[in-house]
Amino acid sequence: MTLEIFKYMEKYDYEQLIFCHDQNSGLKAIIAIHDTTLGPALGGARMWPYKSEEEAIEDALRLARGMTYKNAISGLNLGGGKTVIIGDPSKDKNEEMFRALGRYIQSLNGRYITAEDVGTTEEDMNLIYEETDYVTGVSPSFGSSGNPSPVTAYGVYLGMKASAKEAFGDDSLKGKRIAVQGLGNVAYHLCKYLHEEGAQLIVADINEAKVKKAVKEFGAEAVEPNDIYRQEADIFSPCALGAIINDETIPQLRAKVIAGSANNQLKESRHGQILHEMGIIYAPDYVINAGGVINVADELYGYNRERAMKRVETIYDTLTKIFKTSKEENIPTYLAANRLAEERINSVLKSRKQFLRKEKNILSRKLL
Repeated sequence: MTLEIFKYMEKYDYEQLIFCHDQNSGLKAIIAIHDTTLGPALGGARMWPYKSEEEAIEDALRLARGMTYKNAISGLNLGGGKTVIIGDPSKDKNEEMFRALGRYIQSLNGRYITAEDVGTTEEDMNLIYEETDYVTGVSPSFGSSGNPSPVTAYGVYLGMKASAKEAFGDDSLKGKRIAVQGLGNVAYHLCKYLHEEGAQLIVADINEAKVKKAVKEFGAEAVEPNDIYRQEADIFSPCALGAIINDETIPQLRAKVIAGSANNQLKESRHGQILHEMGIIYAPDYVINAGGVINVADELYGYNRERAMKRVETIYDTLTKIFKTSKEENIPTYLAANRLAEERINSVLKSRKQFLRKEKNILSRKLL
């Protein structure tokens, strides 16, 4: 089915879609800005070998909208945006590509701020920084926080504890069997936190070297990637690709809790409803994995690690509030989270409209 871009943008109220091309470097990128009610749109630059331009556009739009909700529910005065770069990050990168992207971002005059994401690195952000100030996650030598993965992992760890308290009545993870899908940077640091607390880890990844490292360092049990869903575990932690909670995987799940770092874990909203009906506690992905964006957002005020980490710790309280609303209103947790984010956006929007009405009235009187 062909993606009808303007219909899609109208349906979810997007503000802007920018196509970026630089023939010299081979840059083909899309910047999507979803909503700037709360402030400039913040969202990372993802590089991926998309099968088609349509797939890249849809991913940019979907991820930008997710960032609006993530930033809103995290209490940040920032809107949602995203960049996707079409290409293989292992072989298609070059300096000119990221500098060209930086110039495109600069041309938006602060409406969009980028950061590191899947397929991009701190070094790539440094190159973007050569052309624009509207980038976070650059090297610490520039006064930045550096790689956000450890902080994202810390937020997921705290969110997992809040989820465990809801499911088991106690937030201790000691002795809990936790199945971790994917062993990237965030998941690796998450496993360290879980291992230190005494959790029993079950891990799976398509990269055998990462699996062997987890087995050696954390005493983890390794299983095949397709077998991770059916493990007898207390908690299933998806930390790889999105859309993994779907019609095929849900019947395999044996866990009481789903709490992980992956984005867009529910393939469709109805899958969140199914989890709710099954009594599985689901920690909405954009809430539990917000530690990274909270950390890089702090750079906009002059990075203070203590201040950033205190805000990351609020993930525990936010999830507790979401679980309470879910239980009291008998609604899925993803819906409770959406409502919380939308309430904040709409509240600010109403205040801004009032200000604009006053400004318009003042202007009208001046013209008379």
